[in-house]
Amino acid sequence: MQIPYEVQARPDTGVNNAKLGIWLFLASEVMLFGGLFAAYVFLRIGADAWPGMMMYGTEVMAERADEILNVPLATLNTMILIASSVTMVMAWASLKMDRFDRYKLYMGLTILLALGFLVVKGFEYGEKFDHHWYASTNNFLGVYFVLTGLHAIHVTGGILVNAYFWGPGTKLWKRGTARDKAHFTNRIEVAGLYWHFVDLVWIFLFPTIYLI
Repeated sequence: MQIPYEVQARPDTGVNNAKLGIWLFLASEVMLFGGLFAAYVFLRIGADAWPGMMMYGTEVMAERADEILNVPLATLNTMILIASSVTMVMAWASLKMDRFDRYKLYMGLTILLALGFLVVKGFEYGEKFDHHWYASTNNFLGVYFVLTGLHAIHVTGGILVNAYFWGPGTKLWKRGTARDKAHFTNRIEVAGLYWHFVDLVWIFLFPTIYLI
């Protein structure tokens, strides 16, 4: 039994079921991150100083985020995620051109770049922990750890999904029928939409938390 509109667009929405589902899911994600960004705005407006008091052996006043956060590492991570969005698009485009070998290459690069992002983020977190800075230290670090930590969880989820489509999930493509190939290509497009959303969230996080 085949699910209707798994490949063809629905006549009522103009998109297939999978794409409709991911857009609805991403709408809920926008509300999630939107609420957290709104909380950040209210905390920032109500704060007498931002980032505020921090411990550098003794308690001192931090006046800018770059005194606390590692902007060069965050910039590197921004470039990594932008590159991963490009490789994700190339993976999907390779399937459209029936180049499965190139799909495997570009999807593999996407996964490796995402893992690189988490490694860099791990170094950044480790730097904070070495100074005994935690989410409970002050509102600034609370916002930092909640927003970047939630984003890192989304990156991890994207890695798991993409790894499945790089490995076991390719069985659908390997069946060789035109319908199965179209179905698999649609799945990669949906995974790509999620991945681009994750990248877009970071594009907002980086200047909001690190630079402003």
